[in-house]
Amino acid sequence: MFNKILIANRGEIAIRVMRACRELGISTVAVYSEADKNALFAKYADEAVFVGPSPSRQSYLKIDNIIKAAMETGAEAIHPGYGFLSENTHFASACEENGIVFIGPPSHAIDAMGSKITARQTMKKAGVPIVPGIEEGVSDPDEATEIAENIGYPIILKPAAGGGGIGMKIVQSREELQPALASAQSIARSAFGDETIYIEKYLTEPRHIEFQILADKSGNTIYVSDRECSIQRRHQKLIEESPSPVMTPELRERMGSIAVQAAKAIGYVSAGTVEFMYSKGDFYFLEMNTRLQVEHPITEMVTGVDLAKEQIMIASGEPLNYSQNDMTIRGWAIECRINAEDPLNDFIPSPGRISRYRSPGGPGIRVDSGVYNGYVIPPFYDSLISKLVAHGKDRTEAIARMERALFEYIIVGVHTNLVFHKAVMRNARFRSGDINTNFIKEENILEKVKEVAKEDYEKGKSLASALGADTRKVAAISAAVGTYMTQPKANGKV
Repeated sequence: MFNKILIANRGEIAIRVMRACRELGISTVAVYSEADKNALFAKYADEAVFVGPSPSRQSYLKIDNIIKAAMETGAEAIHPGYGFLSENTHFASACEENGIVFIGPPSHAIDAMGSKITARQTMKKAGVPIVPGIEEGVSDPDEATEIAENIGYPIILKPAAGGGGIGMKIVQSREELQPALASAQSIARSAFGDETIYIEKYLTEPRHIEFQILADKSGNTIYVSDRECSIQRRHQKLIEESPSPVMTPELRERMGSIAVQAAKAIGYVSAGTVEFMYSKGDFYFLEMNTRLQVEHPITEMVTGVDLAKEQIMIASGEPLNYSQNDMTIRGWAIECRINAEDPLNDFIPSPGRISRYRSPGGPGIRVDSGVYNGYVIPPFYDSLISKLVAHGKDRTEAIARMERALFEYIIVGVHTNLVFHKAVMRNARFRSGDINTNFIKEENILEKVKEVAKEDYEKGKSLASALGADTRKVAAISAAVGTYMTQPKANGKV
């Protein structure tokens, strides 16, 4: 087992990995940028090393600086978390070249799944079902038109080197294709330095279902559980749950076996996720994330498997602690991503100082967070404040506990998406489990968010009045009942 690990990340995921290390008796090293010098994760670690200015390209993405910090502190391994360098082949190779263990898959496995075109080709050869489409990139508009006609509309354009939904374009007709292709290429070129685009059939009413897998260095590979990730906005996940409401034991075994097959096809080692699109009884390989997922806590809650610990132990050469027969799902878990953003203003990020903060608790509640009262959320990184997880004996209880936790959550000083999550939890269609990746648009959720925000604000104002508080204290009172609004708008309207 390792004696010291450097965590090449920040925020809640850095703390999550550090907690696993602490339980395993492993010392930790944090790396931090100028903006994060007072961040909780930098204080939580046993050691902390400054790696550069605030922009991530000058700090958290600076491979040489990260490797140097590991060498100088005597860290034997590096855990990349997710995002930043977690799926960077060059970083994994740099670790290998410098005798540092990369806590993740070997660089060749990352490379195999790094390009969506290569991943499709690899999975097709391995007998894994893929969405109808092409296995080669396309740039010529006339060629794209011919391909689209053969596949049949609607189609979706995807950057080959992309991720996070960036640059993806849904095309409903021939007239929309060429401007959509030009736009997708432009975004891909800017975001990824590669304008290669490929084309897939766009599935109607699709669900986004993924399988957590674990694989050790001895060739043992298992699927841990499934997760439903269909509540998305602009292809970005906002709410996840485990298991999926559509899952049956038979379907889980079938999809899970395919996920294991996909992992073995590329010689995968470590924790990873195989993502599928599910539509009308059929499922297709979407992509593989060669890292720990943001939503990994819900799998931990329903299975009792500590995925971060397993990653570390696998990297140290230990065999899996579990067999496939050990994997049992107990109850239901839901995760809401709590972000510093304004859902009433196109989800614009809301960096700034948190002036009041109190996280929820009680039965079945888990909060993975990297903030504290008085913490300043910097504008340079993802706006995630915390991952709020509720676990119950079934889906109904998990939803009820999530609603209660959202009510308890107090965050003042920045806008948050708490009201968005409240609106979804109240939605009858969500509560029935009838969801797909178009849910937010189909249910007009953003209009419902306005209603919830107004209700919360009026509730807080009434409570303030009842307690004899003046208007300057309304913010604190409103926060105490879980309101979104911290002060009235200039015109007095929400």
